[in-house]
Amino acid sequence: MSDPMAVVRAFCAAWEARDRDRVLDAFTEDAVYHNIPMQPAVGTDAIKALLAMILAPATEVTFEIVNMAASGDVVLTERVDRFHLGERVITLPVMGVFEVRDGKIAAWRDYFDLATWTKQASGG
Repeated sequence: MSDPMAVVRAFCAAWEARDRDRVLDAFTEDAVYHNIPMQPAVGTDAIKALLAMILAPATEVTFEIVNMAASGDVVLTERVDRFHLGERVITLPVMGVFEVRDGKIAAWRDYFDLATWTKQASGG
């Protein structure tokens, strides 16, 4: 798959399927996944560890793509991400930047308000 927007759509679908293997396979070996309020995860081992904290506890995940644009191999997504964690549903507006290289994600940066996540995750 070489179309950067198609790569990102397939990646979002893998999250929604909660398919950790497909999510990991979408990254290059040297990829960087950076949730901007936190430290970046560099390389697939670090990304796998981060996924264990985010994806594993979720019983359902939805990435609603509100807007998507691409310039060459860079794809921007305005999304509303929803994570079902037990009885809680965390709804998080996100702006994501994906850099695609050779049909895989070389960099993923998500910009969001960490306080919004924390408040909902703690039941507030």
